Amino acid sequence: MPLGTLDRNPPPLFREGPSALTKLAFCAALAVFLMVADARFNVTAPARAGLALALHPLQRILLVPVDAWEQAGDYSRGMERATEAENQARRQLAEQAVILSRANQLQAENQRLRSLLDLREALPVKGLAAEVLYEAPDPFSRRIVIDRGGHRGVRLGAPVVNDAGVLGQVTRVYPLSAEVTLLTDREATIPVLNARTQQRGVAYGGERGVMELRFIAANADIKPGDDLVTSGLDGVYPPGLPVAKVGEVERRGDTSFARVGLAPVAQPDSARHVLVLEPLVGQEAARVEAEAEAASAAAAAAEAGKGKGRAGRGTRAAAGSEAASGAAPAASVGTTHGAVSGASAGASAGAAPKGASR
Repeated sequence: MPLGTLDRNPPPLFREGPSALTKLAFCAALAVFLMVADARFNVTAPARAGLALALHPLQRILLVPVDAWEQAGDYSRGMERATEAENQARRQLAEQAVILSRANQLQAENQRLRSLLDLREALPVKGLAAEVLYEAPDPFSRRIVIDRGGHRGVRLGAPVVNDAGVLGQVTRVYPLSAEVTLLTDREATIPVLNARTQQRGVAYGGERGVMELRFIAANADIKPGDDLVTSGLDGVYPPGLPVAKVGEVERRGDTSFARVGLAPVAQPDSARHVLVLEPLVGQEAARVEAEAEAASAAAAAAEAGKGKGRAGRGTRAAAGSEAASGAAPAASVGTTHGAVSGASAGASAGAAPKGASR
């Protein structure tokens, strides 16, 4: 066989290419570039939203067996709790009748006081019911995914609550779903108010499902069992919503701040149905816009009423002028006849004395 016909290329197993170190460096550089681009310029947000939209039907299909198993367990446990709940409800019904009567009286009194002080009524809270699909698979954060997204009006930053209290806040919105960051997340914060002492503070998320009230003076009036509610100063959470309960208060001599541990009243692990509220800032803006529209409509109506009043006064003035011009000749004729009669009477009176003298 001629030497020119031999294949001198090495077999595929021994072909040379980029080294393993080169491939590792390239992949690491690409990963760092994508992370920096996503953190600074948010370039992967459309891709993430599209992927979430594409995987949403598959997620719902995979959750069908889990939901069926949980519903079966809930049914069996619910039958056992139904009788006990009915008896308890009957006992509470009599107690709540008195409370409801007192609440109606307080509401009427509050309305009268608000009218006297010219205070605006509290904003009505608008909410959207949603169901928890699953917990986000991120070991470094506490997030849940709900089945309502941007198509149903969910807004970024909207507060999320359940029947127990505040759960968290919407931090990511997709077309058909949304992510909610829980209050127990390390990066979560919420302004709170001590219901007993009316002292304001800021609650932070912590580790292992607990929260912490930071920057509280060591001699502050706070004790275990105090209820903390939303203060409403952030313009997001409506005031008065339950947030947490003070668990422990540790006062140390080497620092001027006390360590206050909190237990959230709303347990995210047992939450199935939640309510997504509209942020307080959006409701206030809508109310201000409605008041501005009502004021402009009232001003336009008042201006129209003034125009009609001026037209009516002009018509009445013209009619009065015509009546005055018609009465002027008659007055002049009466005046002439009066003058003639007066002159005749004067002449007769002058003639009578002359005849008497003669």
